[in-house]
Amino acid sequence: MFLSEAEAEAALRDLRHRRDALDRAIAEHQLYLELGRRLGGPSRAADVPPGRPEVPEPASIPVPGAGQGQGLDPLPDAARAGEDLVAARRHGRALVAAAVNLLHEAGRPLHAGEILEGLTALGFAVPGHDPVAALNTRLWKRSGPGGPLKRLGEAVYAPAEEDEDLG
Repeated sequence: MFLSEAEAEAALRDLRHRRDALDRAIAEHQLYLELGRRLGGPSRAADVPPGRPEVPEPASIPVPGAGQGQGLDPLPDAARAGEDLVAARRHGRALVAAAVNLLHEAGRPLHAGEILEGLTALGFAVPGHDPVAALNTRLWKRSGPGGPLKRLGEAVYAPAEEDEDLG
């Protein structure tokens, strides 16, 4: 009824491979959506079927007492801050997943600078005055135990499962 250590390790390895494949697929789809939006995809008005009235944005809905110093003014800012945090996390996950995908495509360990070049070609942007250092920090944080990356040297990374397959 219980798994042996070898069976548990094999199951973990399989699950990690599937997770990495899902992360890569998610990153590709997010990139596709992001590029579509950047290239001027359909506007919100075009998404509304003809004959159906367009629903006003929540900010344009009048709130009783809003003009008297009462209302829900701080709530949208807090909600947007939460959405921004979620969006930033999604972008970070997509960035790391795309980096892992680049490492798989390269078939060899890459320096953070090389990974940044590939990510830039895919349309990703890494904020900061030193994007290589910012990317290196993100990759380093994901190179720990159970992470998708393995740090091989100063800013040099490879997919983590390559090490597991060799052992």
